[in-house]
Amino acid sequence: MPAKSKAQQMAAGAALAAKRGEKKASELKGASKSMYKSMSERELHDMAATKRKGKPARKSQS
Repeated sequence: MPAKSKAQQMAAGAALAAKRGEKKASELKGASKSMYKSMSERELHDMAATKRKGKPARKSQS
């Protein structure tokens, strides 16, 4: 599943780094922490690999 915004893509990248052991899971906050707990490494990779071009900084609240 592709990321809907740059912020979501960056959060997925942080959660993926924690899954791989490159970052401590205790350092995660907010969306990246919930992504770490609920998503597989493959799902996080797919979301983090989304191209940023044309994505909004944040997803609108609609």
